Amino acid sequence: MSDRMDELKGNVKEGVGKLTGNERMEAEGDAQADAAKAGRETKGAAREAGGSIKEKVGDLTGSERTEAEGKAGKLRGKAERAG
Repeated sequence: MSDRMDELKGNVKEGVGKLTGNERMEAEGDAQADAAKAGRETKGAAREAGGSIKEKVGDLTGSERTEAEGKAGKLRGKAERAG
């Protein structure tokens, strides 16, 4: 959640910079939003990959619970990446 909040703060800061003509503030806000978005997407991709692995392990071992947890992790990762 903090990545989304940092992204939102960066977008607000960028908007205020545009409105006031403060190029430095605008650039800082843009950089903050981009960094937060990249962090969120990276964490989502890692969670999605981990979920895929867990799903495959569950399939190979015959553990329906592990397979289901893996599918859930994959979906959560996709949702995080999408925002």
